[in-house]
Amino acid sequence: MLDNPIVNKFSHLKPGDTKFVTDGLRDFFLYKDLGIAEATGGRVLAQLVCANSAPEKGTGWHQHMADFHIVIMLKGWARFMYEDKEHLVAAGDTVHQRPGITHYLFDYSPDMEYLEIVSPADFKTVDVESDVPVPAPTPWKKTA
Repeated sequence: MLDNPIVNKFSHLKPGDTKFVTDGLRDFFLYKDLGIAEATGGRVLAQLVCANSAPEKGTGWHQHMADFHIVIMLKGWARFMYEDKEHLVAAGDTVHQRPGITHYLFDYSPDMEYLEIVSPADFKTVDVESDVPVPAPTPWKKTA
């Protein structure tokens, strides 16, 4: 990436300009690209992530190979394990995931939606092992 000239395009997306899609990292989430990866030449990814189905196993223990990663919870909540500590991330909360932190998203509300900003845009995810126990997810209530 550093071999290429820096790209800094103006970008202005309106809510209907892009759609939520299923072809992201996890099949139980939906992802909406906000056009920032293209505007920055791949230096930064900004996307909305929302719940697509009830949590069953969660993400599993993993790490992201990224230089910068924040999650801003917009709606609902999610429960994460960051290393050996449980964190409830609720609407309005911001999390900075330091590079390489081992974590597990194991539970979330049906209305969960967060803004994820990561650099570089093509960051990698690596599954890792952990002996730390993970709580069970909260079952979603069925609506009549």
